Amino acid sequence: MTADASTSRPRGLRVVFAGGGTGGHLYPGLAIARALVKRAPEIEPFFIGARRGIERDILPTAGFPYQLLALHPLYRRTPWNNWRTLFGATSAWRALSRVAADQPPVAVIGTGGYAAGVALAWARAHGIPTALHEPDSHPGLTTRAFARGARDIYLGFPEAESMLRIGPQTRVLALGCPIEPPPVVRHSQREARRTWGFPDDVFVVLVFGGSQGARALNGAVAAWCREGLPDTVALVWATGRAQADAYTRYESAQVRVRPYLAPIADAYAVADLAIARAGAMSIAELCAWGIPSVLVPLPTAAQDHQSHNARTLAASGASIHLPQAELSVNHLDTMVRTLVAQPQTLRTMHDAALRRARPHAADDIARAVLELLQSPRVASTTRRTARSPLSSTNDAR
Repeated sequence: MTADASTSRPRGLRVVFAGGGTGGHLYPGLAIARALVKRAPEIEPFFIGARRGIERDILPTAGFPYQLLALHPLYRRTPWNNWRTLFGATSAWRALSRVAADQPPVAVIGTGGYAAGVALAWARAHGIPTALHEPDSHPGLTTRAFARGARDIYLGFPEAESMLRIGPQTRVLALGCPIEPPPVVRHSQREARRTWGFPDDVFVVLVFGGSQGARALNGAVAAWCREGLPDTVALVWATGRAQADAYTRYESAQVRVRPYLAPIADAYAVADLAIARAGAMSIAELCAWGIPSVLVPLPTAAQDHQSHNARTLAASGASIHLPQAELSVNHLDTMVRTLVAQPQTLRTMHDAALRRARPHAADDIARAVLELLQSPRVASTTRRTARSPLSSTNDAR
């Protein structure tokens, strides 16, 4: 399906965002795009994604023109399926050329995942400046492959730079992961506890594993509830929508069970400690709120990047890394009881988390993108392409 919006509004400068597959690669791009438009209304973000990724559900309601392509990841475990990857890349290359026939973009920003690779390669082949956003402490394959020729690289973890081959013309900025920042004026924890119906003196543990939940976390927490929580501990427990029915029976005076936390700010406001997966976005939010954490990485995450994230945050003093293989109800209970009895340890973790916080990452990255577009080497490309942006194609046929 195609739609051309060029007759309904003045044309501006089109910046392409390429990435997706998972929310960790898509949502940062959306946040940067919104911040970019807020700073410079003449910028027109355009999204490239995969038909099989999360972007097929999110982009139709995001408010930006987009195109979904028949892209596939590398099939490492079933390499005989990589013909799909090659075929998808070839067809995507042709689709990108058709989209840009009217005018190429002034820049392409890759936000990670297999959906970004072809667009970045196409941009390099056509002399279009590229930038990358890498949310994790261990850079993904796409970031590593395209780092050397990128004009800018925006890092969620400063530690990731040591694992990249940086080109002589590349600017590397550790600006964080784009998140919704905490409110400037926050309710006190006492007020937050009352909102959740908890006593003033309770120690609140927030447990969450993303929108789909985490079975390992849910199983351990359910066993903990059955065996009995410490009297001074309360739980705010997000099970994930798909698993909620199995755990609603654990709701009690001490336990609040929710399928999904929206807005999650209410949960962050009440939490003394979080037990969570180690995705980059979750870590960025926990640091912004200064919440001490126990991170249980998803062991099947691509390139084990969540374990790298957890180890990095633990090394900074903001978290405890708990491998899933060591997760048990006894370990969980002992760890929480120990932390409750050590307020100074929690304060140290809180301070370490805040030192890593980048709550305004989206705006900082948007400012860096505008600096990139105004740089002499990129400005010439901008002038050549300013007359007419990409067509407003919403989906590839």
